[in-house]
Amino acid sequence: MSDTEVITFGCRLNTFESEAIRRAAIAAGLSGAVIVNTCAVTAEAERQARQAIRRARRQHPAARIIVTGCAAEIAPDLYAGMPEVDQVLDNRAKLQAASYALESSTSPRPSPPLAGSDGEGDVGGPAVLQSNSRARAFLQVQQGCDHRCTFCVIPYARGPSRSVPIGMIADQAHRLVAAGYREIVLTGVDLTGYGIDLPGKPRLGQMARRLLAAVPELERLRLSSLDPGEIDGDLWRLISEERRLMPHLHFSIQAGDDLILKRMRRRHSRTQAIMVARNARALRPEVALGADLIAGFPTETEDMFQRSLDLIDECGLAFVHVFPYSPRPGTPAARMPQLPLPVIKERAARLRQAGNAALVAELTARVGSETEVLIEQPGSGRAAFYAAVRFAAPAAEGSICRMRLVGSEGRTLIGVPFQ
Repeated sequence: MSDTEVITFGCRLNTFESEAIRRAAIAAGLSGAVIVNTCAVTAEAERQARQAIRRARRQHPAARIIVTGCAAEIAPDLYAGMPEVDQVLDNRAKLQAASYALESSTSPRPSPPLAGSDGEGDVGGPAVLQSNSRARAFLQVQQGCDHRCTFCVIPYARGPSRSVPIGMIADQAHRLVAAGYREIVLTGVDLTGYGIDLPGKPRLGQMARRLLAAVPELERLRLSSLDPGEIDGDLWRLISEERRLMPHLHFSIQAGDDLILKRMRRRHSRTQAIMVARNARALRPEVALGADLIAGFPTETEDMFQRSLDLIDECGLAFVHVFPYSPRPGTPAARMPQLPLPVIKERAARLRQAGNAALVAELTARVGSETEVLIEQPGSGRAAFYAAVRFAAPAAEGSICRMRLVGSEGRTLIGVPFQ
C-alpha cells in the first residue's frame, strides 16, 4: 500500500482528531502505514480495535501499523505487545507530525512525550483545528475531564480538563472563515467544563459569545455534547437570542432514573434533565434535542430502565445515541453487580427503537417548514437543526441554501431549494 489509512473508533472527538492525525502523517511524509485510533469507552470498542489491528496486518503484511487513542493511552503495553503493532502513540503524540517521522521500531513500544511538550500540546497549538469537509470545521476548544463518573475511563486517557484561550480560538475561527468554512462546531471531551483552568474562569457561554463578537463573519456556530448540569447563564442567553448559534443541543444525560444517576456519579437529576430540555425549547421553539443514554448499567431494574425509556418522550429527544453498558476494569461501576449481557443488549435495542421512532416523528413534524441547509456534498446537507436533508437541485458544496422541507424518508428530510 502507498497511502496511509486511518481507522477510527469511538466518539466524535476521535473522528475529528483522526483528521488531524491524517494531516500530521501527510506532513511527515508517512506512507504505507495503517494508523488505528482506538477508543476506551467500552470493552467492545477495544475488542473491535484489536480485531482491526490483526485484520490490517493480514491485509497489509508490509505496512507500518501504528496504534493510538484512548485505549492505547490507558494500556500501552497491551498494544505494544501485539505482534502486529510497530508503534504505540499517546494522545499527545498522535497529533504531532514528528511522531510519524520516526523510523519504525522492530521492538514496539509506547512513544515518550515529544521534546519540549508541556502536556498541553493537544489543545494549545494547531491541533486545536479539526475539520472533515469543506463545509463544516471543528474547533477542539477543550480537552480532558475533571469528573469521575463511575463507568468512565476517559479522564485517565485524556487527563485533566484543559481549555484553549479565547484569543486563540478566535484566531483559529478567523482562519477557518477566511478558508471558506461556513459553520464551526466547538468540541471537547467535557465542553461545558470549558474555562475552569483559565484566568478568570470564563464559562462556555462567555467564550461562545466573545467568539461570535470577534468573528462577525462566521455564519453558523454549533456546539457538541453538553452536560445538562453545567449550562451557564450566558449560554442560555445565546440559545435564546443568537441566531448564528444553531438550534440543536445534544445532552450527556446517560440515564433517566435518579438512583442510577447517583450510582453513575452524574451531576444532574432526572428532573433537571427534563427542565433543561423544556427550557431550551421555551427559549428556542425550533430547537432539536439529542442525548446520550446508557442501557443496562449495573443494578438497573426494569422500572429504572423504563424511566430512561420514558425520558425520550419527556425531553422530546430526536437524536438519541445509545450505548450498551460495558464494564471497564478499574472503574467503580465494574465492581457493582452486573446485568446479564442479553438483558443489556435487549434494553439497548429498545432504546434505539424508541429513539428511531422519535426521530421519524420529529422529521415528520418538520415537513412543510423552511430551514437553512449547509450543503456538505452534491444532493445532501444538514439543516440548521442538524437533520440530514436530501435534494435534487444543484448546489455548491459549502453553500447555504434556504429550502422548503417537502417530505421525509426514514432518517432523512427531503428539501426543495427556493429559486
